[in-house]
Amino acid sequence: MPVIIVENKEKVIEKLSEIIEKTAASSISKHGKFLVGFSGGSLAPFLATGLPKIKTDFSKWTIFFCDERLVPVNDPDSTFGLYKKTLIDSGAVPLKEDQFVQIKQGVSAEEAATAYENKVKEFFPNEKLPVFDLLLLGMGPDGHTCSLFPGHKLLNETSRWIAPITDSPKPPPSRVTMTFPVVNNADVCAIAASGKEKADMIKRVLVDKENLPAARVQPASGNVYWIVDKDAGLHLNK
Repeated sequence: MPVIIVENKEKVIEKLSEIIEKTAASSISKHGKFLVGFSGGSLAPFLATGLPKIKTDFSKWTIFFCDERLVPVNDPDSTFGLYKKTLIDSGAVPLKEDQFVQIKQGVSAEEAATAYENKVKEFFPNEKLPVFDLLLLGMGPDGHTCSLFPGHKLLNETSRWIAPITDSPKPPPSRVTMTFPVVNNADVCAIAASGKEKADMIKRVLVDKENLPAARVQPASGNVYWIVDKDAGLHLNK
C-alpha cells in the first residue's frame, strides 16, 4: 500500500494527477478505453484543478460514480452536478455529459441502485465483478469511503455491485454506492487527502489499522495509493 507524503495540497493534486495520467495512458494502450470512478466531497476540487493539466485522450474516458446522492442535478449535494459545473460547463476539459454514467434520479434508492448496477453491467458483460481501471476515492472525517459508513450493514454486502442506502449518517440520507467487492476488484484505487483535520483519521487507518471503511480499501490484485500532504500525514512518521 504505497503512501505518498508530499509538501502541501497543491502537490497532492499534482501527484494524484500524475497517477490518473499514467493509469489512463496504460488503460487506453491496453484496451482502448479508460473506465474510472469519481467520488465527490473533497476530491472534486482536486480534480477540477488537476484534470485540465493532464495529457490524455479524454474521448476514451467513461466516468462512473463511486457513490451518488439521490438529489436533483442542480442540488449542491449532487456529485454529478458538481462535476458538470466544474469540468463540463466550464469547458475545463473536453469531456461530454454522455461520458458520465449517471444515476437515475427521482426514484427510490433501491430502484436507482438496481438501474445503476444494470448500467455498469453493460460495460462489463458476463463478468462476476467489474474491473475498473481506477477508482478515485475520498475519506470522510469518520473514516467512511464511498457511502460505506462505519458500523453500517452495507460493509458486509457481498452480492450486489451497487447498493442503496437510505439511512446515511451524513445527509442527504438516500444514496447509492459501490460495494467493497467492486472497490477491491479495481486495478488501481487512489485516496487523496490534505489538511491537519485529516491527520488523526489517517493515523487510525494507516498506523493503528483500525477496522474503518477506508482501511478496507485493499484491491485483491491491484494497488491502492494514499496521497497525503504533510499536515494530513502528521502522525505517519512518528
